[in-house]
Amino acid sequence: MTGVHSDIPARLDRLPWSRWHWRVVLALGIAWVLDGLEVTLVGSIGGVLERPDTLALSAAQIGWSGSLYIGGAVIGALLFGRLTDRLGRKKLFLITLAVYALATLATAFAPDFAFFALCRFATGLGIGGEYAAINSAIDELIPARVRGRVNLAINGSFWIGAALGAGLSLVLLDPQVLGPVWGWRAGFGLGALLAVAILLVRRHVPESPRWLIAHGRAEEAERIVAAIEAEVSAQRGTLLEPLGRVHYGRRATAGWREVAQVLVRRYPQRSAVALALMISQAFFYNAIFFTYALVLTRFHGVAEGRVALYIFPFALGNVLGPLILGPLFDHVGRRRMIALTYVCSGLGLALTGWAFMQGWLDARSQALAWSAVFFLASAAASSAYLTVSEVFPLEMRAIAIAIFYAVGTGAGGFVAPVLFGALIETGSRGAVAIGYAIGAALVVIAGLMALRWAVDAERKPLEEVAPPLGMQDEDPLTR
Repeated sequence: MTGVHSDIPARLDRLPWSRWHWRVVLALGIAWVLDGLEVTLVGSIGGVLERPDTLALSAAQIGWSGSLYIGGAVIGALLFGRLTDRLGRKKLFLITLAVYALATLATAFAPDFAFFALCRFATGLGIGGEYAAINSAIDELIPARVRGRVNLAINGSFWIGAALGAGLSLVLLDPQVLGPVWGWRAGFGLGALLAVAILLVRRHVPESPRWLIAHGRAEEAERIVAAIEAEVSAQRGTLLEPLGRVHYGRRATAGWREVAQVLVRRYPQRSAVALALMISQAFFYNAIFFTYALVLTRFHGVAEGRVALYIFPFALGNVLGPLILGPLFDHVGRRRMIALTYVCSGLGLALTGWAFMQGWLDARSQALAWSAVFFLASAAASSAYLTVSEVFPLEMRAIAIAIFYAVGTGAGGFVAPVLFGALIETGSRGAVAIGYAIGAALVVIAGLMALRWAVDAERKPLEEVAPPLGMQDEDPLTR
């Protein structure tokens, strides 16, 4: 068995936080900002798109457009996730962003439901591919001691995009600016322009040195890491000596059969937990957010043009949750914090659903209650993406992320918007509350599974959490 021993993982993990890390986080983390922008634009303009002078969509069609977006994301994750493991993190996070930009621009010109739905599907393709490529790159570039909080904060930045989308819709839908007929189109056009700007910045993020070593490109990996070290040491002073070397062995990319064997036979408990976390959070989030505008307009009488105002407190809770709770995932531990956030957010949604059914909430109190619930749920959902990105081997990291995202989101995210669109159409608070109860039960069950079987991956190198498939039968970190 041939291969190479390298200290590059240890060299990356021992780096102090620096401007270089900030640039990586900002350039790559924008994926979630864009996703939040997309989802919120559709959520905020849901009522506008029902108008006869726009696209004249029904509530069910709005729900279907959300589900098609998710369907595109599922297919995009599987397609681009496989290519990410084969061709590299950098190539794919450039390609997927370009796909997103083109599809979003096309959405601005949609003349009817069919074209709008097709564009939403294509946009999902790009976003789904982003998840696999970006999560892989971030985990492989960020030091182990802060991997949890950084990953959670980046995933939570979805809600910065949500606030941006809400602000854009609020301004653009104003009759004094563009108004409903043209404002929603301008919103998607501006989203495409933002993506192009980020594409220019992202070109300067290097390929993952870990991926390069696994693909026999050790010299290129060495040059990249040496350049990173030079920049970081110029800012932070002399660097600590790296501890440990990792063996990368026989081949770089796992075949489908080996991927299945690793997921089902080598790590069955990890796979079960990852699947439960992804399905439950996808149903939980998509059930609420894709129908947020419809609940406010149908049940609370909020005017179409003012829906975006209620996005801001909701987005604030979602941004603050991962930022405030994120460090605890590195210090208290993954298993305990995943369980705590999942179970508590489920209980919170159940109570909110009960209050909604009883008619105790108006639009303002409904928004505040959801903000409190999703302060916890945002950290919980972010921890699901963290889990699937760090507990499987390097050679199959991107496709593992893609598989769990696809299955979890396909099961939870595709069903939820359609189901809740139909429940809202009934006009019954009780019917909608039943949907909330289903989402609450799913996340509580997932949280309890995590408490029992999740991996204590906090502050550990990726190679210790999941040794590379090509590693020889030896201690993964020889010290």
